[in-house]
Amino acid sequence: MIGAVVIDIEGTTSPTSSVREDLYGYTRERLAAWLAEHGSAAAAPILAATRRLAGRPNADTAEIAEILRTWLDSDVKAEPLKTAQGLICAEGFRGGALHGEFFADVPPALAAWHAAGAALYVYSSGTVRNQQDWFAFARGGSLSALISGYFDLTTAGGKREPSSYAKIASAIGLPAERILFLSDHPDELDAAVAAGWRVVGLDRAGEPNPPRPPHRWVDTFADVDPAE
Repeated sequence: MIGAVVIDIEGTTSPTSSVREDLYGYTRERLAAWLAEHGSAAAAPILAATRRLAGRPNADTAEIAEILRTWLDSDVKAEPLKTAQGLICAEGFRGGALHGEFFADVPPALAAWHAAGAALYVYSSGTVRNQQDWFAFARGGSLSALISGYFDLTTAGGKREPSSYAKIASAIGLPAERILFLSDHPDELDAAVAAGWRVVGLDRAGEPNPPRPPHRWVDTFADVDPAE
């Protein structure tokens, strides 16, 4: 029997457009000013990591901002970009400018699975901080109480690597076969299966990732029953 359900965010619980237009747009508009304002404190590790990854050791703050904007526009899953986004968007969530947006079927399904005894976790390329805010400041009311833990690229690793799912299983403390992963991305489902997890793909209207065999695909959380 499934003991834990691990869920992706973008394209799975939430529209891709809400992430890329709201979170990415908010980050893009404020990135340069935020780096300049926080250059000697919170931004210092981001500046150093970006210089290293970009191979531009002498880049100034303005150049770093342009590099990060380019990565953002290309959806590059770079750790310094995700860290900056998490810190910048935290201000937006707390100020009321940002809210977590969820497909209508998601909150009732999460509540039902939680009530039935399944532990719920989130695994996304966004930082743990962004994930926590997305659920805490969900439009319509916080969903945080339903979630037992969060994993990102730093704490677990890349989402297309089987080793990341093995690491999460170890952290959760359950055998791989008792964990169900829900995602809209076939490569992520492949990696989870390679780690021994059970998976279901989400094929939602208007989302960019087409389904691919051999996985089972549904278009709503209402068609997922962790007790099966």
